[in-house]
This record gives sequence, C-alpha cells and structure tokens, in this order.
Amino acid sequence: MFDKLFKPRPATLAGRRLFQTVSAQARSPGFYLAGGVRDTPEGRFELYCMHLVLLMHRLKGQGPQAGETSQALFDAFLANMDEGLRDLGVGDLSVGKKMRKLGEAIYGRVKGYDSALAALPDRIVLQGLIGRTIFGDEAAPQTPHLAAYVVTAMERLGAEPLEHVIDAQFQWPEFAHVG
Repeated sequence: MFDKLFKPRPATLAGRRLFQTVSAQARSPGFYLAGGVRDTPEGRFELYCMHLVLLMHRLKGQGPQAGETSQALFDAFLANMDEGLRDLGVGDLSVGKKMRKLGEAIYGRVKGYDSALAALPDRIVLQGLIGRTIFGDEAAPQTPHLAAYVVTAMERLGAEPLEHVIDAQFQWPEFAHVG
C-alpha cells in the first residue's frame, strides 16, 4: 500500500534517469584529458550545466510530459548540487547561501546557452560562452572543439524520438579531441 502512496511520478523517475546520463557524461575523461577542462568542482559544474541545458533545450516545448520531465531533471540536478556541497564540508547554515549562488549561476548558464543555441549555425556566441564559463578565457584554443561537441550533441538529441530522450535511451557523442 505504501509503495503506491509514495511511488514517484513517472516524470520524476525519468528526470532522475536523465540526470544519471548528465552525470556520467560530465565525468567522461575525454573532457578533462583531451579537452582541457579543469578537473575541479568548478570545471565539473560547468560540464554538468552544459549537458543539463542540452537536455532541457531538447525537452522544451514538447508537451506536458516533457515539461514535467525537464523540471524533474532540474530538481535532480539541484538535489545533487546540495548533496555535493554537503560532501565538500559546507555547513548547514551556509548551504542555503551557496545554493542561491549556484542557482543564479545555473540560471545564467541556461540563458547563455539558450542565446548561443538560438544563434546557430554561427558558433561565435557559443564559443564565447564556452570560453568564458568552462575555460575562463574566451580565446582558449579548446573552445571550438567543445562548441562542435555541443552542436553534435544537440543534433543527436534532436534526431532522437522524444520518447527515447525521456526514457534516457540515447547515446551522448564521444568527446575525444586531442590538441
């Protein structure tokens, strides 16, 4: 009886599954070894945000189920950030302040990526955003390669049937640029 009462909604489960794909992809060694992304909490945060935004972009405007799944994905991301702060030793009294700052950063990334993706096929805005946020330098030599990855990932997600995306039945592209 309690299983039925407390069973998460399908969209909540889907959001959690999607977050697992975001987490696994953001931890792919290629981004750090070949792509030059700093293997720090900040570098990982930026890759999490990038993948989160790509999924949210794919789900946007695709109906109520996609919208609810997108919100559940975002909620799972925030819960993970909260847990991560606590794992890093941030005290209970400081977590709220840190989460507020992270929330502002995430909102900024969502807006930035939405603008950059809307400007495609011109990649200049996307490269600038990636350079500033991921590398801390708009002229970083890795930005064109990571921008190409973002475009490939967006195209791949766009080609997948919505049901496959919601069910996390898709493959992220591999990032293995060297140089």
